[in-house]
Amino acid sequence: MPLDTIIELKKTSIFQKHNLVLTDVSLTIDKGEFVYLVGKTGSGKSSLLRTLYADLPLLQGEGSIAGYDLTKMKSKEIPFLRRKLGIVFQDFQLLPDRSVNDNLLYVMKATGWKDKVEMQKRVCEVLEKVTLGTKGFKMPHELSGGEQQRVVIARALINEPEVILADEPTGNLDTETAQEIIGLLYEISKAGRAVLIATHDFHLFEKFTGRTIRCEGGRISDTKVVIGNR
Repeated sequence: MPLDTIIELKKTSIFQKHNLVLTDVSLTIDKGEFVYLVGKTGSGKSSLLRTLYADLPLLQGEGSIAGYDLTKMKSKEIPFLRRKLGIVFQDFQLLPDRSVNDNLLYVMKATGWKDKVEMQKRVCEVLEKVTLGTKGFKMPHELSGGEQQRVVIARALINEPEVILADEPTGNLDTETAQEIIGLLYEISKAGRAVLIATHDFHLFEKFTGRTIRCEGGRISDTKVVIGNR
């Protein structure tokens, strides 16, 4: 894998259980790239992302992400891989009975943080980065949809990931808020992280320049087309 390449797939097939979803998938994504993975609902975008964060096994072809070989991934290695990845879901998946701060601390404990002072310092840093510095004591239900998604992005940033994988991160948001979230992810990519966003409605985001990979008909086309004007 070249020095700047953070994701690489070669002639892979993506399966959902025993069903073939995508075939002959080859792509490379470099550090700092901002990439849209586009296609209709059910075209395989989520399955591709789930393969990249080792929720689905890679059964055919070659694949690596953040220095991990996906074809040789053992279950005990998956938590270590995910420390290098930030994963953003459409449905937030925040713990409803815990404050914003405690949602973030929960993830930190699960990924091996021990020093309480360092943990609190890091929570403050990521909340400031997503402009929620004063909302740490709020419960998820007290936040707007856009604010909840910002918490999810803060959670994804906790471990200084090399890659952000975002699966329809704006699906539950209005157009203006969606653009704010994409803008935040765009700024994150400028700091050197690869950002891969699966979306079925990328026209909302044409102001943010990104390479486009299309899922269609069981295949992907990586035309290196760049959309956006920012």
